[in-house]
Amino acid sequence: MSSIDLNADLGEGFGAWRLGDDDALLDVVTSANVACGFHAGDPSTMYRVCRLAAEKGVAVGAQVGYRDLAGFGRRRIDYDRNELRDDILYQIGALEAFCKAAGDRVRYVKPHGALYNTAAVDVVQSSAVIDAVLAYDAALPVLCQPGSVLAARAVEAGLSVVGEGFADRGYLADGRLVPRNQPDAIVHDVDEVVTRVVRMAVDGEVIAVDGTVTPCPVRSICVHGDTPGAVDLARAVRAGLAAHLAVQPF
Repeated sequence: MSSIDLNADLGEGFGAWRLGDDDALLDVVTSANVACGFHAGDPSTMYRVCRLAAEKGVAVGAQVGYRDLAGFGRRRIDYDRNELRDDILYQIGALEAFCKAAGDRVRYVKPHGALYNTAAVDVVQSSAVIDAVLAYDAALPVLCQPGSVLAARAVEAGLSVVGEGFADRGYLADGRLVPRNQPDAIVHDVDEVVTRVVRMAVDGEVIAVDGTVTPCPVRSICVHGDTPGAVDLARAVRAGLAAHLAVQPF
Protein backbone atom coordinates (compact mmCIF):
# COMPACT_ATOMS: atom_id res chain seq x y z
CA MET A 1 0.00 0.00 0.00
CA SER A 2 1.45 3.35 -1.05
CA SER A 3 -1.02 5.70 0.66
CA ILE A 4 -3.11 6.05 3.80
CA ASP A 5 -6.15 8.14 4.68
CA LEU A 6 -6.44 10.13 7.90
CA ASN A 7 -9.99 10.74 9.15
CA ALA A 8 -11.69 12.42 12.10
CA ASP A 9 -15.24 12.76 13.42
CA LEU A 10 -16.23 16.38 12.83
CA GLY A 11 -19.31 18.60 13.10
CA GLU A 12 -20.24 17.07 16.45
CA GLY A 13 -21.40 20.29 18.07
CA PHE A 14 -25.05 21.14 18.47
CA GLY A 15 -26.49 24.66 18.51
CA ALA A 16 -24.36 26.86 20.76
CA TRP A 17 -22.39 23.85 22.00
CA ARG A 18 -19.07 23.21 20.23
CA LEU A 19 -17.03 20.02 20.41
CA GLY A 20 -13.48 19.91 19.09
CA ASP A 21 -11.69 22.27 16.72
CA ASP A 22 -13.17 21.44 13.31
CA ASP A 23 -11.31 24.25 11.54
CA ALA A 24 -7.87 23.14 12.73
CA LEU A 25 -8.53 19.44 12.11
CA LEU A 26 -9.64 20.14 8.54
CA ASP A 27 -6.10 21.39 7.90
CA VAL A 28 -4.72 18.01 9.02
CA VAL A 29 -7.10 15.20 8.03
CA THR A 30 -7.89 13.98 4.52
CA SER A 31 -11.40 12.70 5.28
CA ALA A 32 -14.10 14.18 7.53
CA ASN A 33 -16.77 11.98 9.11
CA VAL A 34 -19.51 14.58 9.53
CA ALA A 35 -22.22 14.05 12.15
CA CYS A 36 -25.64 14.07 10.51
CA GLY A 37 -27.87 15.40 13.29
CA PHE A 38 -28.93 12.25 15.12
CA HIS A 39 -26.15 11.71 17.68
CA ALA A 40 -24.70 15.21 17.19
CA GLY A 41 -24.63 18.02 14.66
CA ASP A 42 -27.26 20.42 13.38
CA PRO A 43 -28.01 21.87 9.92
CA SER A 44 -25.83 24.97 10.29
CA THR A 45 -22.90 22.95 11.63
CA MET A 46 -23.23 20.36 8.88
CA TYR A 47 -23.30 23.02 6.17
CA ARG A 48 -20.35 24.90 7.64
CA VAL A 49 -18.16 21.80 7.87
CA CYS A 50 -19.11 20.72 4.34
CA ARG A 51 -18.17 24.14 2.96
CA LEU A 52 -14.82 24.17 4.73
CA ALA A 53 -14.06 20.59 3.71
CA ALA A 54 -14.80 21.40 0.06
CA GLU A 55 -12.52 24.44 0.22
CA LYS A 56 -9.68 22.39 1.71
CA GLY A 57 -10.08 19.32 -0.51
CA VAL A 58 -11.11 17.06 2.37
CA ALA A 59 -13.43 14.16 1.50
CA VAL A 60 -16.74 14.15 3.41
CA GLY A 61 -18.36 11.00 4.74
CA ALA A 62 -21.71 10.54 6.47
CA GLN A 63 -21.11 9.75 10.14
CA VAL A 64 -24.42 8.03 10.87
CA GLY A 65 -25.57 7.17 14.36
CA TYR A 66 -28.44 6.31 16.63
CA ARG A 67 -31.19 8.86 17.25
CA ASP A 68 -29.63 9.74 20.62
CA LEU A 69 -28.51 13.34 21.12
CA ALA A 70 -28.63 13.03 24.91
CA GLY A 71 -26.30 10.03 24.92
CA PHE A 72 -24.10 11.21 22.05
CA GLY A 73 -24.90 7.96 20.26
CA ARG A 74 -22.79 5.94 22.67
CA ARG A 75 -25.66 3.91 24.15
CA ARG A 76 -26.77 0.79 22.32
CA ILE A 77 -30.34 0.89 21.04
CA ASP A 78 -32.14 -2.25 19.85
CA TYR A 79 -33.77 -1.15 16.61
CA ASP A 80 -36.09 -2.77 14.15
CA ARG A 81 -33.92 -3.42 11.10
CA ASN A 82 -36.05 -1.37 8.71
CA GLU A 83 -36.39 1.52 11.16
CA LEU A 84 -32.62 1.70 11.59
CA ARG A 85 -32.17 1.50 7.82
CA ASP A 86 -34.51 4.44 7.36
CA ASP A 87 -32.79 6.51 10.05
CA ILE A 88 -29.44 5.94 8.36
CA LEU A 89 -30.85 6.69 4.93
CA TYR A 90 -32.30 9.95 6.27
CA GLN A 91 -28.92 11.01 7.64
CA ILE A 92 -27.03 10.29 4.42
CA GLY A 93 -29.57 12.27 2.43
CA ALA A 94 -29.43 15.23 4.81
CA LEU A 95 -25.66 15.45 4.59
CA GLU A 96 -25.77 15.05 0.82
CA ALA A 97 -27.91 18.19 0.59
CA PHE A 98 -25.27 20.26 2.37
CA CYS A 99 -22.45 18.67 0.39
CA LYS A 100 -24.27 19.51 -2.84
CA ALA A 101 -24.79 23.11 -1.70
CA ALA A 102 -21.03 23.26 -1.00
CA GLY A 103 -20.20 21.93 -4.47
CA ASP A 104 -19.31 18.40 -3.40
CA ARG A 105 -20.96 15.08 -2.47
CA VAL A 106 -20.92 12.42 0.21
CA ARG A 107 -17.99 10.10 -0.47
CA TYR A 108 -18.53 7.27 2.05
CA VAL A 109 -20.51 6.13 5.09
CA LYS A 110 -19.19 5.44 8.60
CA PRO A 111 -21.29 4.34 11.59
CA HIS A 112 -20.72 6.24 14.84
CA GLY A 113 -20.26 5.18 18.44
CA ALA A 114 -22.52 2.42 19.71
CA LEU A 115 -23.83 1.78 16.19
CA TYR A 116 -20.24 1.26 15.00
CA ASN A 117 -19.54 -1.22 17.81
CA THR A 118 -22.87 -3.03 17.50
CA ALA A 119 -22.76 -3.34 13.71
CA ALA A 120 -19.29 -4.84 14.08
CA VAL A 121 -20.79 -7.91 15.79
CA ASP A 122 -24.56 -7.84 15.16
CA VAL A 123 -26.13 -9.21 11.98
CA VAL A 124 -29.35 -7.18 12.23
CA GLN A 125 -27.74 -3.78 12.71
CA SER A 126 -24.94 -4.41 10.23
CA SER A 127 -27.60 -5.43 7.70
CA ALA A 128 -29.51 -2.19 8.34
CA VAL A 129 -26.37 -0.16 7.57
CA ILE A 130 -25.83 -2.12 4.38
CA ASP A 131 -29.49 -1.82 3.36
CA ALA A 132 -29.30 1.96 3.70
CA VAL A 133 -26.13 2.27 1.62
CA LEU A 134 -27.53 0.00 -1.08
CA ALA A 135 -30.76 2.00 -1.17
CA TYR A 136 -28.93 5.32 -1.43
CA ASP A 137 -25.86 4.60 -3.57
CA ALA A 138 -24.18 1.21 -3.82
CA ALA A 139 -20.99 2.93 -4.98
CA LEU A 140 -20.43 4.49 -1.55
CA PRO A 141 -17.67 2.75 0.45
CA VAL A 142 -18.32 1.71 4.04
CA LEU A 143 -15.64 2.75 6.52
CA CYS A 144 -15.55 0.20 9.34
CA GLN A 145 -13.51 -2.15 11.49
CA PRO A 146 -11.61 -4.80 9.51
CA GLY A 147 -12.70 -8.35 10.26
CA SER A 148 -16.07 -7.19 11.61
CA VAL A 149 -19.49 -8.59 10.79
CA LEU A 150 -20.28 -5.33 9.01
CA ALA A 151 -17.16 -5.58 6.85
CA ALA A 152 -17.86 -9.20 5.89
CA ARG A 153 -21.54 -8.69 5.09
CA ALA A 154 -20.86 -5.49 3.18
CA VAL A 155 -18.41 -7.32 0.93
CA GLU A 156 -20.98 -10.09 0.43
CA ALA A 157 -23.49 -7.42 -0.61
CA GLY A 158 -21.08 -6.06 -3.22
CA LEU A 159 -20.12 -2.89 -1.35
CA SER A 160 -16.63 -1.47 -1.14
CA VAL A 161 -15.18 -1.72 2.37
CA VAL A 162 -12.39 0.45 3.78
CA GLY A 163 -10.70 -0.94 6.88
CA GLU A 164 -10.23 1.60 9.66
CA GLY A 165 -7.74 1.73 12.52
CA PHE A 166 -7.97 3.95 15.60
CA ALA A 167 -4.93 5.98 16.55
CA ASP A 168 -5.64 6.42 20.24
CA ARG A 169 -7.85 3.44 21.15
CA GLY A 170 -6.77 0.25 22.86
CA TYR A 171 -7.39 -3.05 21.07
CA LEU A 172 -8.42 -6.46 22.34
CA ALA A 173 -6.70 -9.59 21.05
CA ASP A 174 -9.69 -10.38 18.79
CA GLY A 175 -9.34 -7.02 17.01
CA ARG A 176 -12.23 -5.27 18.77
CA LEU A 177 -11.78 -1.99 20.60
CA VAL A 178 -11.44 -1.92 24.38
CA PRO A 179 -14.78 -0.54 25.70
CA ARG A 180 -14.48 3.09 26.77
CA ASN A 181 -15.48 2.29 30.36
CA GLN A 182 -12.52 -0.04 30.85
CA PRO A 183 -8.84 0.65 31.60
CA ASP A 184 -6.53 0.99 28.58
CA ALA A 185 -9.41 2.12 26.35
CA ILE A 186 -7.50 5.29 25.41
CA VAL A 187 -3.81 5.59 24.54
CA HIS A 188 -2.53 8.97 25.74
CA ASP A 189 1.21 8.95 24.96
CA VAL A 190 1.80 10.72 21.64
CA ASP A 191 4.93 8.75 20.71
CA GLU A 192 3.15 5.48 21.39
CA VAL A 193 0.17 6.57 19.29
CA VAL A 194 2.41 7.47 16.33
CA THR A 195 4.30 4.18 16.57
CA ARG A 196 1.02 2.26 16.64
CA VAL A 197 -0.52 3.99 13.62
CA VAL A 198 2.60 3.55 11.52
CA ARG A 199 2.60 -0.16 12.36
CA MET A 200 -1.09 -0.41 11.43
CA ALA A 201 -0.60 1.46 8.16
CA VAL A 202 2.64 -0.20 7.07
CA ASP A 203 2.43 -3.71 8.56
CA GLY A 204 -1.34 -4.14 8.98
CA GLU A 205 -1.12 -5.13 12.64
CA VAL A 206 -1.53 -3.67 16.15
CA ILE A 207 -0.36 -4.66 19.61
CA ALA A 208 -3.39 -5.55 21.75
CA VAL A 209 -3.60 -4.62 25.43
CA ASP A 210 -2.52 -8.14 26.41
CA GLY A 211 0.57 -7.96 24.18
CA THR A 212 -0.88 -10.04 21.34
CA VAL A 213 0.13 -9.04 17.81
CA THR A 214 -3.29 -8.67 16.14
CA PRO A 215 -3.97 -8.32 12.39
CA CYS A 216 -5.37 -4.87 11.58
CA PRO A 217 -5.29 -4.24 7.81
CA VAL A 218 -6.36 -0.64 7.33
CA ARG A 219 -6.61 1.99 4.61
CA SER A 220 -7.69 4.79 6.94
CA ILE A 221 -6.63 5.94 10.42
CA CYS A 222 -9.08 7.72 12.73
CA VAL A 223 -7.97 10.43 15.14
CA HIS A 224 -10.58 11.57 17.64
CA GLY A 225 -11.31 15.27 17.60
CA ASP A 226 -12.99 15.42 21.02
CA THR A 227 -10.03 14.48 23.22
CA PRO A 228 -7.64 16.94 24.90
CA GLY A 229 -4.77 17.89 22.60
CA ALA A 230 -6.55 16.34 19.61
CA VAL A 231 -5.17 18.75 17.02
CA ASP A 232 -1.55 18.35 18.12
CA LEU A 233 -2.00 14.59 18.22
CA ALA A 234 -3.49 14.60 14.72
CA ARG A 235 -0.54 16.61 13.42
CA ALA A 236 1.92 14.19 15.00
CA VAL A 237 0.07 11.22 13.52
CA ARG A 238 0.03 12.77 10.06
CA ALA A 239 3.74 13.56 10.23
CA GLY A 240 4.51 10.00 11.33
CA LEU A 241 2.45 8.49 8.53
CA ALA A 242 3.84 10.89 5.92
CA ALA A 243 7.34 9.62 6.65
CA HIS A 244 6.29 6.25 5.23
CA LEU A 245 3.25 6.73 2.97
CA ALA A 246 1.39 9.36 1.00
CA VAL A 247 -1.45 10.74 3.16
CA GLN A 248 -4.53 11.23 1.00
CA PRO A 249 -8.25 10.38 0.84
CA PHE A 250 -8.98 6.73 0.14
